[in-house]
Amino acid sequence: MTTALEKEVTAPAATEDKAGRRGSHALRWWVLAVLGVAQLMVVLDATVVNIALPHAQADLGFSNGDRQWVITGYALAFGSLLLLGGRLSDLFGRRTTFITGLIGFAVASAIGGAAGNFEVLVGSRVAQGVFAALLAPAALSLLTVTFTEPAERAKAFGIFGAIAGAGGALGLLLGGALTEWASWRWGMYVNLVFAAIALVGAILLLAKHTATTRPKLDLPGTLTVTAALFGIVYGFSHAESDGWTNGVTLAFLLGGAALLGVFVWLEQRVAHPLLPLRVVLDRTRGASYVAVFTIGIGMFAMFLFLTYYMQQQLGYSPIRTGVAFLPMVAGMVAASTTVPALLIPRVGPKVTVVTGFLLATLGMALLTRIGVDTAYASHILPSLLLMGLGLGMAMSTAFSGATAGVEHADAGVASAMVNTSQQVGGSIGTALLSTLAATSFDDYVSGHVPPSPRVLAEAAVQSYTTTFWWAAAIFVVGAVVTGLIMPNKVPVPAEGEPVLAH
Repeated sequence: MTTALEKEVTAPAATEDKAGRRGSHALRWWVLAVLGVAQLMVVLDATVVNIALPHAQADLGFSNGDRQWVITGYALAFGSLLLLGGRLSDLFGRRTTFITGLIGFAVASAIGGAAGNFEVLVGSRVAQGVFAALLAPAALSLLTVTFTEPAERAKAFGIFGAIAGAGGALGLLLGGALTEWASWRWGMYVNLVFAAIALVGAILLLAKHTATTRPKLDLPGTLTVTAALFGIVYGFSHAESDGWTNGVTLAFLLGGAALLGVFVWLEQRVAHPLLPLRVVLDRTRGASYVAVFTIGIGMFAMFLFLTYYMQQQLGYSPIRTGVAFLPMVAGMVAASTTVPALLIPRVGPKVTVVTGFLLATLGMALLTRIGVDTAYASHILPSLLLMGLGLGMAMSTAFSGATAGVEHADAGVASAMVNTSQQVGGSIGTALLSTLAATSFDDYVSGHVPPSPRVLAEAAVQSYTTTFWWAAAIFVVGAVVTGLIMPNKVPVPAEGEPVLAH
């Protein structure tokens, strides 16, 4: 089968020689390397900054109350602008959007690293979120239209899914190393290295966009969904600090949900919708978005609370904590790069995703065995390995299914839905499970008076195990919903397009 990319880069099919085909295939894998570096930069950034934040706070002298805005500012900009970023890559060219996102993200990172006060740091984080909203969907949509051969597609999406899933854990290791051995500022400056590598590759490898029609943007839909996503992400962030019954929390959550309803109504009536409903109503893609959303809830929370446990209860340093997560990274990489290509053609995507969720559920449930003084090898390592294998299977398959069979003109916005599902899922998971953890902690302490240091340590562990049980239950729900919705047939690849430079 000859893809559109092969037709563009090599001679016509009738005269195409074997050397030309080999060259085209080799260049495609270099494109994957460029896209992977960019994706890794975006994913790493969240946990790198989390590790560096206490040192930045001590250096710049801002309060605990202000500290959350370094994280929330990025999440708000990224989460609310993703769909717009995805559609812009469809309208103005994926190469242009990708390169713009890279340069903007690098500049914002440089400003953040050099920040002399809290306001500049937060402003740089917001700018990072804006450019990440351009970069992330463009990278995934370029991958979607580059790899259309089924075998290649499974392998490519497996690698990309492994990067998306394991990047958070690698960020803990990199952030810890940079913070301990250099400065918190290098948690920002390191992005310049990733961006420079990806930028050179993009300029050399990716073809320039040639427009055949004048771009049209759905302004009402864009404004509505941006406000809706902003409200939802901010509402969950506010709930984490001020509670679910707080008036501001309820106003933003309910307002965001209402605006989402308005957005769906608008998209059925405008001539050029920002998110054509055909993208999400396809059962394979819709189930894949649900899977990514569910993984985001459980995985983000697991990183957060297991990091707390290892550092506060077991006394691990940031670097040792990052190293402790590496078995999970290895499991995700191994599963993502091998399982989809082996299992999807044989048992179908539904069975692969559901099996992955069930393995992750088992791993999360085993984490509930931890105590104040438990050992890493017996109580944490088996769980990390199981979750790495399970989430690697589920995430890589969902990433591939989320863009399967999508029309060429919708590849960007379909890719943006993947990132939006993951980002909103992470915001919900962090807020919801943080609230449950705090409630569990308070309940335990109130039942053990006076609260001795041992009681406080046991209360902390109780709060972590409560979140792990809830995360396990959320994974079970994800398995059931995905199993009900997703058809168990190999997804049709998306339309290809010429993406390599001549």
